Parts: sequence; structure tokens; C-alpha cells
Amino acid sequence: MWGFITVMNDFLINTFSEEFKLSAIELSKIQLTFFGAFFFLSLLYFILSNIFKRDPINFIGYKNGMSIALLICGVGASNFYFAAEAESYNQFITSLFILAAGVTLLQICANPYVAILGSESSASKRLNLAQGLNSLGTTIGPIIGLLMVYILFSNQETLAAIGSTYLIYGAVFLVMAVLVKFSKLPAFTNEEKIERGFGVLKHRNLKFGILAIFFYVGCEVAVGSWIGKFAKDPSVMGVSTEAASSFLAFFWGGLMIGRMMASVALNQEKSELRKNIEMVAISLGLFCFIWLVNGIKVDGGVLDFEMLSIKEISIYFLFLIINFFAFKLSKGKANSMIVIFSTINLILLLIGVFAKGEVAFWSVLGTGLFFSVGWSNIFSLSIKGLGKLTSQGSALLIMAIVGGGLIQYFQAYILDEKNVQPSFLIPAIGMIYLIFFGINGYKKKL
Repeated sequence: MWGFITVMNDFLINTFSEEFKLSAIELSKIQLTFFGAFFFLSLLYFILSNIFKRDPINFIGYKNGMSIALLICGVGASNFYFAAEAESYNQFITSLFILAAGVTLLQICANPYVAILGSESSASKRLNLAQGLNSLGTTIGPIIGLLMVYILFSNQETLAAIGSTYLIYGAVFLVMAVLVKFSKLPAFTNEEKIERGFGVLKHRNLKFGILAIFFYVGCEVAVGSWIGKFAKDPSVMGVSTEAASSFLAFFWGGLMIGRMMASVALNQEKSELRKNIEMVAISLGLFCFIWLVNGIKVDGGVLDFEMLSIKEISIYFLFLIINFFAFKLSKGKANSMIVIFSTINLILLLIGVFAKGEVAFWSVLGTGLFFSVGWSNIFSLSIKGLGKLTSQGSALLIMAIVGGGLIQYFQAYILDEKNVQPSFLIPAIGMIYLIFFGINGYKKKL
């Protein structure tokens, strides 16, 4: 649900563009609001931890924190129904902020929770597995959104259909809040007092990690946000809004493939032969799933199914092969993965900027495969060795997710003033910093 609800922002961007007749700058408020909430809520969390000299999540417990977070998500999603009734873009934005506040708290709780469920050395493996399931949500999210808005609620106006869809999402969040509350998950409470101030920033890896999260999330979200406009551009693909939304499955699905493969690649307990077999099986199996999902089409309120031909997706096969060998080249090291995968993405984004047609389009879609390992590896490297300051450091890393709102906002200026293709130079620049972090920035000491 976390991944599902986040990627729905891309669906909203494509839909609100026509419903409210908005410019790219006005549309960028969607992601700016959503990811801006991460900054403000994480800052509030950090301030509270300093005032009370105690980490709030450590005090109330990770399980309770996740339950509260899901409850807030449910309230925010349900409020979309009333925004649709009012036909107010600003009310949609307000509802989105409440929803994002819940997701922020979920991030602060869930990431360190997954990290501390086992040994520190295998934290990246668990985070990649968790993020792989997160990416399942981002893969099917746009398709489910299309089906619910244009098929299930086809008898309603588009805005009303969006409101009804989010009302269902809200109900799911509320049910999940109850299930987590009464589950047998370990609570992990800790009443240790922590030092006030920014002492946590004495850790070099955290300082550089905050910027790495800013650029990683910002660049990933920027590509996901504007790939619809990229697809609709006549010099690229020139497809419809519905078709552009369905292609998102390849971008977000690429993250799912990469993250699930990373959970295997980082497992030190398996032989190389077994890893290779499992990684190939994951790559091909999940690709077939994405291919099927992309085949679901909605045209004028009519459900159809038409899979792309082998020829049309052949370039994506090439990216799958490159992805496999990139994992092998990294030798299971988190920092090496960041360097290699960011370098490949830099090349793909530059092809997207300077090439035309299908080559440009599929190159940008393919970046999902190589964005995949960024979050979990940056996060685990950044909180390594923080001890009782782990949750406080986590809050600062979550705060940096505001990059998801700011970078796509800057890209929107170029998109409005110039064209969609040159705007992808913005995420390309971000890849350069990630390469630096993987080479040097992750180190605790020089």
C-alpha cells in the first residue's frame, strides 16, 4: 500500500493535467506537497526528539508507530472523496498532505524496523526485499487506478471516480492499521535518553547520506512524474494519456525487479550458482508479470487487453541483461551497486535527452531497473554505526525525501519553458552525486 499510494501521484498528474487544465509547474504541486510533508513531519519528529531527549518511536514502539501511521494514511485518502465533491484542486492537495504525513511516519518507523530485525551486516538484504514488495505496489498502482477510475466507477465523472477510488484506499489503510496493532510483531521499545542537538550529524556517512537520499528520491520521482509527458511528446512516442499511464508499469516494475534481485545478490549465505539461477528466474518471471500488466488497456471507458510485441520490448531485454551483469560486477557490495547502477542511469538519461523515438523512450523507462538498489543501499550505509541514534538519523534521512518534490519542481520549469526531453538533464545531474557517495561519501571516516 505504501508503494501503491505513492505511485498514484503519477496517475493524478496525468489525470489532473486534463481535468483542471494545469501547467507543469501547477501539476508539480502534487509531488511538492506529498514529498514536502516528509520534510516538515520529519523535522517535527527531530525537534520533538530533542525536546524530550527521547526518540518518540523508540518510546511508543515501532509497531504502535506503524499502526498510527496507517490510521493517518486512511484519514488522508478518505478525504479525497470530499475534495472530489467540492471539485477543488487545493482540497485535493490538502488531502494529499495528510496522506503523506501518514506515509512519512510509516517511513520513519518501517525502515529502521526492518534494519534492526536482524544483524547489521544483512540489513541491506532485508531492506531490498521489503522495497521489492513496495515496488509491487508501484507496478500495479497505475493499472489498478485506471481500472477503478475508468471501469469500476465509469458511471461517475472523473474527479468523482477518483474520490470514490481513494475512499476505498482509505478503508484498506484503516483495516491495515487495526491488523498491525493486534499483530504479534515485536514492539522494540527503548527508553534510553539521547543527547540533544545535532550530535547525530557527527557521523560522516549520515551527513553525505542525507544528500544522497535527496538526490536519489528526487531523481527517481522526477522521472516517474514526467515520464507520462515524455511518452505523450510527439518526438518521443506521441501516445494517449491512458497509454502513458500503462507504460509506468515498466518503470516502476523495473524497480521491483532490481530490488528483488538485490535481496538475492546481497545474501552471503547462498552459493554463486544458486544466486545466478534465482536472479535470472526473478528477472524473467517479474518481467513477464510486468508485460502482462502493461497489456491491460483502458480506452474510452472500455477494458481491453493487448500485449506489446517481442520486437517492441526487445530493448528492455537488453537492459535486463545489463542489469544482471551490473549485479555481478558489484560483487554484492552495497556501495559498488550505487556506483555502477548510477553510472548506467546517467548514460540512459543522456540517451533519453539526445535520442528520439523508441530508443529515447525505452532508455528512460529502463532507468527503473537501475534506480532500484538506491534507497535500501543508501539508507543502510547511512545509518550504519549510529546505535541508539538510529531512529533520529532515520528521521533526518526521511526529511531528505523532500527531494522528491523539489527536483521534479525544478524539472517542471525546463519542461514548461523548453521541452520535455531537455528537462531530463536534471535527474542526470543527480546521478553524479550518487556516484560520489558510492565511491567516497558512504565511508564513516576517510
